[in-house]
Amino acid sequence: MEDEPIFTVKNRGFRYGDALFESIRVVNGKACFLEDHFKRLKKGMETLKMKPGGNISFNDLKEQIEKLIEKNHLIKGGRIRLSVFRSAEGLYAPINQRKSYVIEAKPFDDNKYVMNEKGLIIDTFNELRRSRNPLSQIKTTNSIPNVLAGIYQTENDLDECIMLNDLGRIVETISSNIFLYKNHNIYTPALDEGCMDGVMRKQILTIAKEMNINVFEGMLNGSMLLQADEMFLTNAIRGIQWVGAYRQKRYFNKATKEILDRLNELVSV
Repeated sequence: MEDEPIFTVKNRGFRYGDALFESIRVVNGKACFLEDHFKRLKKGMETLKMKPGGNISFNDLKEQIEKLIEKNHLIKGGRIRLSVFRSAEGLYAPINQRKSYVIEAKPFDDNKYVMNEKGLIIDTFNELRRSRNPLSQIKTTNSIPNVLAGIYQTENDLDECIMLNDLGRIVETISSNIFLYKNHNIYTPALDEGCMDGVMRKQILTIAKEMNINVFEGMLNGSMLLQADEMFLTNAIRGIQWVGAYRQKRYFNKATKEILDRLNELVSV
């Protein structure tokens, strides 16, 4: 149950952010891109030196997710949050390698990925920069930069905020990877720029190549935002959202819609 107590104040995820999570979309009652989520979770566990084995098996996690989807009657759209945390006691250094996990499942309004009717209005969050290190590519529960950016977003009546790395280059937004489109080319920050190794990012790069769209992973700056014809954001839950405006710049969404159609074909198989 959602309100059932599952840990105490000694929990390391609560005390130190010593935890990882994955947000997984459900379409037609099936968890999407589960293998890619597990790959990133494994990468995150290795980065945080959570030794494999013990009471966590990826086969068991898959089975538990499928059982929870069935139990919660998610026959169409839904979302899963899988959290893994070290459950050992200790201060900064845990006294053993015990791990625990929590799986949450909720219905989602749309069964397929749906394009937002109104383009997002976004701007840049400059108050805190993202570091370029291995932690930036995994989903830990230590998300204070995103929390502060979210507060800035609310205070400035925005739909999303662009976050910058320590060199002042574009990394991603609060909850999504970022893509620019112009002249049959797609541009997105490389992983070593400090962006999340997004599961949906991976799907979009594959789809773009299948559509013979040229893909460039590298550095993004403000001038590139102003030169692009389209900008869209991606994450595992929402899929693709198109950006309508960045400051005075306005964007179209023709190519974005075509990529979204391919994405829905992929998850409906």
